[in-house]
Amino acid sequence: MKRKKLNIFRTVKRLLSYVVGRHKGPFAAVCICILLSTGATVASSLFLQILIDDYITPMLTEINPSFDGLLRMIFLIACIYAVGAISTLIYNRMMVRISQGTLKEIRDDMFEHMQKLPIRYFDTHTHGDIMSHYTNDTDTLRQFISQALPQLVSAVVSVVVIFIAMVVNSIPLTLIVIAVTIVMVFCARYIGGSSAKYFIKQQKSIGDVTGYIEEMINGQKVIKVFCHEEESKEGFDIKNDELCDDASNANKFANILMPAMMQLGNLQYVLIAAAGGYLALNGIGSITVGMIIAFLNLSKTFCMPISQIAQQSSMMAMALAGAERIFELIDEEIEEDNGYVTLVRIEDRTDGKTIETNDKNGIWAWKHPHHDGTLTYEPLKGNIEFRDVDFGYTDEKIVLHNIELGATAGEKIAFVGATGAGKTTITNLVNRFYDIADGKIRYDGININKIKKPDLRRSLGVVLQDVNLFTGTIMENIRYGRLDATDEECIAAAKLTNAHSFIKSLPDGYDTVLTHNASGLSQGQRQLISIARAAVADPPVMILDEATSSIDTRTESIVQKGMDNLMKGRTVFVIAHRLSTVRNSDEIMVLDQGRIIERGPHDELIKQKGVYYRLYTGAFELE
Repeated sequence: MKRKKLNIFRTVKRLLSYVVGRHKGPFAAVCICILLSTGATVASSLFLQILIDDYITPMLTEINPSFDGLLRMIFLIACIYAVGAISTLIYNRMMVRISQGTLKEIRDDMFEHMQKLPIRYFDTHTHGDIMSHYTNDTDTLRQFISQALPQLVSAVVSVVVIFIAMVVNSIPLTLIVIAVTIVMVFCARYIGGSSAKYFIKQQKSIGDVTGYIEEMINGQKVIKVFCHEEESKEGFDIKNDELCDDASNANKFANILMPAMMQLGNLQYVLIAAAGGYLALNGIGSITVGMIIAFLNLSKTFCMPISQIAQQSSMMAMALAGAERIFELIDEEIEEDNGYVTLVRIEDRTDGKTIETNDKNGIWAWKHPHHDGTLTYEPLKGNIEFRDVDFGYTDEKIVLHNIELGATAGEKIAFVGATGAGKTTITNLVNRFYDIADGKIRYDGININKIKKPDLRRSLGVVLQDVNLFTGTIMENIRYGRLDATDEECIAAAKLTNAHSFIKSLPDGYDTVLTHNASGLSQGQRQLISIARAAVADPPVMILDEATSSIDTRTESIVQKGMDNLMKGRTVFVIAHRLSTVRNSDEIMVLDQGRIIERGPHDELIKQKGVYYRLYTGAFELE
């Protein structure tokens, strides 16, 4: 795939909006300190000329020289150096605060924006590559903002001020500096450009390697079970070799650059000394020994920032590549939500008016705003209808065709079929993780596109096959279903779903801290906590996506009882490989290649002796 070209101007402008735009005061103070530091450097060089020509040289011919003037001048130079040193210390300390503050704001913006991205983004990007934005890319920015940026500002100011000082002192010697500087710029452009190109590639390669490592760590058990270690290593070696090549080329040119700049600087130093000596001996241009020494010092100081800019060019390229990746994440299109119907709690007053309430005993209702400013409230029931729905993850490949189904409040609808038949896709459409290509999905008669996504999802409870528990106590994980739930409500949810007994048997009960996705608990225990989390949300519609497929039969019976308690009085969509768990469904949908090929209750489908009958009797296996 062709790599997108780095837009340096746009990226720098965007980055400076964080560094300068959000830290105007501190950055202005940094610039002032840089000016003082640079001024002190130039002034100290010019004072050398005065010190040598006006004080040291005359004293060489005096029999009893007075050192008072010389000491005063040395003290004055010492004060100038002190001002420069203090200014440098201040701006370096302030840049640390600015850089860390900027990185915090960038991470905040990244994470906040990431919460708004659609599921599609996470399906198409490896988790390791996304993590690389928060680690490698932000680290390169830290180095750039705290080190390269102040050096760059200091270098620009130094070059301008020192150039003016050199022109004022001697135009012939300044021409020599300009000639050597032109050679240095061309050298830096060639070597630095080559280095920058590979540093940009290196950032992308780091993301690829990080993503591969994350994938291999997650699949380590599978790798060992299938003795796939060598193949995994070969795959890693390919990506690691690519990273090694990019990093080697980047650092090869970067390491050549500084010595080349230093040697050109030394050449300039020799040329100025020779030319200055020749001009002084022949009385050309009123050049004195003090002027030559001062000019040598100025030329050295002039070359240093140019060398620093050249040296930092690789870091700047790498940082800008990292910044570009970060801004690409921040600029990713967020999940669209054009809904306007919201979910609220209501209560009917004695005067016949309906009002919104925060009381947990209030009735859930859909709040409809109208063009004339009026509001209507429709009690939430849990009726869901699919009408002639088509869907494809890409426009080229449609995976659901003409899906027609209806689930009324309290009904249990089951989906069965081979892997890839479209079972989970249907439930993803109810959540609006993806939007349909054609057709209608209605929730209590409302087109779900008109319901705000957070409100839609608040009315749905989901229990997945893969359980995700977060670092924290069991109580906090259950409360994740509804953040304002009390401890008593969380415990009641655990009792309802048969999770209470095993939680109480743990040493710290509900205060047991879970880490690493609760790796210390069994799959069944983790699933029970997940079901309790859904129960505390008390949603009118439940989606159970193969919630018991990864646990043993005995544990399944316990979990199933918990789910049965949870499903009472709710509209339920069940996806299951084990057909024994869907026998009591009101309607069973048999899917094949994105189409519903059979539907009806268990007994009716058995009588038909079709696909479901063959699946149930084992004549045909799910794949």
